Amino acid sequence: MEDVHELDKLNNPVAYLSAYENRLVILDEIHRAPDLFLALRGLIDKGRRHGRRTGRFLLLGSASLDLMRQSGESLAGRIAYTDMTPLTALEVPADALEKLWIRGGFPDSFLAHDDRLSLDWRKDLLRTYLERDVPMFGSRIPAETLRRFWTMLAHNQGALLNASRLASGLEVSSQTVSRYTDLLVDLLLVRRLQPYHVNVGKRLVKSPKVYIRDSGLLHALLNLADRNALLGHPVVGTSWEGFVIENLIAAAPGRTVPGFYRTSGGAEIDLLLELPGGERWAIEVKRSRAAKPGRGFYEACEDLKPARRLVVHAGPDRYPISEEVEAIGLQELSGQLSRLT
Repeated sequence: MEDVHELDKLNNPVAYLSAYENRLVILDEIHRAPDLFLALRGLIDKGRRHGRRTGRFLLLGSASLDLMRQSGESLAGRIAYTDMTPLTALEVPADALEKLWIRGGFPDSFLAHDDRLSLDWRKDLLRTYLERDVPMFGSRIPAETLRRFWTMLAHNQGALLNASRLASGLEVSSQTVSRYTDLLVDLLLVRRLQPYHVNVGKRLVKSPKVYIRDSGLLHALLNLADRNALLGHPVVGTSWEGFVIENLIAAAPGRTVPGFYRTSGGAEIDLLLELPGGERWAIEVKRSRAAKPGRGFYEACEDLKPARRLVVHAGPDRYPISEEVEAIGLQELSGQLSRLT
């Protein structure tokens, strides 16, 4: 729908699309043509009366905000959603996992000839998104203000969301910071990981943690061009943590509830997955190959009694740390999650 010639074909969408009643029609960047949704609803309902119930249209969009809004208004009960992530750990060779972490999962960034070209591509993406795409969604946030906010979140990767402190840095209100955060979450650029609430008789942290979802965009916002620059930066640990969390959530079965657990006394689990059926997996993330969880992890596990207690480290090996805690590599754990139903 970015192509004017393609849009011209749809001046009369009912007439044009009716000619492909027995074909799969793919509409890309569908949020750029919101008027199509009403026409699609009529075509889908007409097809249902003739026994053609599913698989007629594949709607693609690079941002969920308008896509969800338009499809929710017009296609309720007629549409199913699939979130398409960038490349994940299960989609690259084992020896390319570190490159995936450094460059992120956008294919043009991951497959670039060298790190500098990869970083240039990501910086161009950031600029295009801020200057062209975000205003298209009706946002009146100045591009430079949103970039500053996005960069502040990058410096606070994996930290608890503190709207007041961020608002002070931007010289705006806390409500404005919340609105900026909502926008980046809706555009699938930032993850707001919610705290896991359970009645354990302890004071629990109530603020969510925030992560830039794609590690490559995180590094571009911080101008980290390669492995050496990343390893020398304070964000390295939380960058790896966010990378692991995104991959594990992407691999987990549908209806899995992700979160984190933290008490005021220091008990903490980096990622808690509540799988369909209620089974809980407690996951600690360590960048080093020496995967030793802290005392807070053991305390948190005693509170929650999870079915599995795992430490994801940077290597491929799998071995026991204690009788109940196991060290495992990211790709192997992702594979285990993807095979669950």
